[in-house]
Amino acid sequence: MAALLEKGATLRERYEIVHLAGRGGMGAVYQAKDLRLEGRICAVKEILPELLTNLTDPDQPLEQTIEQFYQEASVLARLDHPNLPKVSDYFSENGREYLVMDFVAGRDLQDILMESKQHNNPLSESQVLGWASQLLDALEYLHSQEPAVLHRDIKPSNIKLTPQGRVKLVDFGLVKVMQPDDTRTVTVVQGRGTAAYTPLEQYGGDTGHTDVRTDIYSVGATLYHLLAGNPPQDAKERFLQPGSLIPLREVHPNLSARTERAIFQSLAMHPDERPRDVREVRRLLFGTTGSLGEVSTLIPRLSWREVLQQNRLLIGATALLVLTSTLISLLEPPIAGIIIGGIWFGGL
Repeated sequence: MAALLEKGATLRERYEIVHLAGRGGMGAVYQAKDLRLEGRICAVKEILPELLTNLTDPDQPLEQTIEQFYQEASVLARLDHPNLPKVSDYFSENGREYLVMDFVAGRDLQDILMESKQHNNPLSESQVLGWASQLLDALEYLHSQEPAVLHRDIKPSNIKLTPQGRVKLVDFGLVKVMQPDDTRTVTVVQGRGTAAYTPLEQYGGDTGHTDVRTDIYSVGATLYHLLAGNPPQDAKERFLQPGSLIPLREVHPNLSARTERAIFQSLAMHPDERPRDVREVRRLLFGTTGSLGEVSTLIPRLSWREVLQQNRLLIGATALLVLTSTLISLLEPPIAGIIIGGIWFGGL
């Protein structure tokens, strides 16, 4: 593993490293000062050289992979959306590749979730859906680019909540840009993502075909994690053990059936069974008329206990009416009468 940059190190005579902000299998992220723009703090994403070397196609020279990195980074630099950090620069120095983007202040949703669990205060459905709406805004923008941009690493730790309450989808380490002919994709930095949020088709790396439905799976897994408190079983485990995905409302009883169905459909194993685009996900989560459509067989049916629970007011009202009518009939005195020639003469 390459040595980390030290505090005070300067890149490109412009970016002074303040401290290490994060580190993972894809590289490191530093908080840095922009020496040309006084007061500006940015995030510098470092792509480790051995990563590019180890994951490069053996038949493809490293120089070609770096050129590809620059092509994809230039696409990211053109993106401009309030729920995405702005990529402002990219360059190579000392055999390493760098992306420079806005530094996003705030906490990631993974930290917020962990805190809620420690205080035994689960995240509410309305709170999570509020974040989901902003996340879907960012994804719809990425997927609408020509060519479409795929994030491929959506998870709670890659979603930040700013002090102003804005959601930001960060860490473009695994971004892919789809080729216009849609026959293959090229990678900014190759990788396979985090297991719990990764569909089966992404395990193939560049040999597997990924499209917007890959990100949709990750959105479903992220929402599942935030609402259940634990990530879903990963796709490989679910493939080997069908039915192992725990129904959301078993662990979050107050969750609406609509939200559970939308998340389970997004988590479908086969891409064709998932929503076809972000707009469809939004309709499933927030729509009304016809929003559920034909749902996957993964979705659990309601038990009699759940039916009784959801309709307890109606059942109670019906029982009260029956009881009232019974009491009235018992309290009223019998009416005497006689039948003459088939005609009833009461009150005699």
